[in-house]
Amino acid sequence: MTAQLVALCIDAHDPPGLARFWAGVLGWEMTDDPHDGIVLLPDADTGFRIRCLPTQEKKTTQNQIHFDLTSASPEGQQQTVDRALALGARHIDVGQRPEEGHVVLADPEGNELCVIEAGNNFLADCGFIGALSCDGTQEVGYFWSEALGWPLVWDQNQETAIRSPHGGPKITWGGPPVAPKTGKNRLHFDLAPPAGGDQQAEVDRLVALGATRVDIGQREVSWVVLADPDGNEFCVLPPR
Repeated sequence: MTAQLVALCIDAHDPPGLARFWAGVLGWEMTDDPHDGIVLLPDADTGFRIRCLPTQEKKTTQNQIHFDLTSASPEGQQQTVDRALALGARHIDVGQRPEEGHVVLADPEGNELCVIEAGNNFLADCGFIGALSCDGTQEVGYFWSEALGWPLVWDQNQETAIRSPHGGPKITWGGPPVAPKTGKNRLHFDLAPPAGGDQQAEVDRLVALGATRVDIGQREVSWVVLADPDGNEFCVLPPR
């Protein structure tokens, strides 16, 4: 039985402040979990939590993962943009062209996000969080499809996307060129075997698929830190 995606983790200088921002943008409930720290609880369309974790590291490059938020109408897109700006976001330029319909913002800690235009067919039935959009190779898309047991829903021109059989957001990888990795990613996935599963067996399975063990200074902890074939860190937690 494959591991489940239980959380997207975001490193933050101010975890409560960043959690309040995303709770306001997404309309999710914010809670302080004794095991997971500051957590946003997902809506029915999403399936995974968002965890805000403390860090002292500065953000120096564009993130490997960002949110693509969908819009039902042009007015809805503007409302999302306005809400995010009111909560502390700002407009940024990442090289988007004027004719592109999406709006690129950064949250209060500089993490990029896109508010997608209405009528985007690729994200049409994916909910408000349409996708976790990743910088990555075709190989890493194949890895995550096997790792999570999510089928490929796009595989063209070295671009890939997967989606849970239960619905919810897609996870997409844009293919080459992939930006060189410079230090630990600020966003990472937490996986866990289901209740009654075996953490070590899951780690062994993921390593057989192409993951590697990595040391990020985690010391003695209950989770195992791995990296996918592109070198992106993720954690395998005890069964849940």
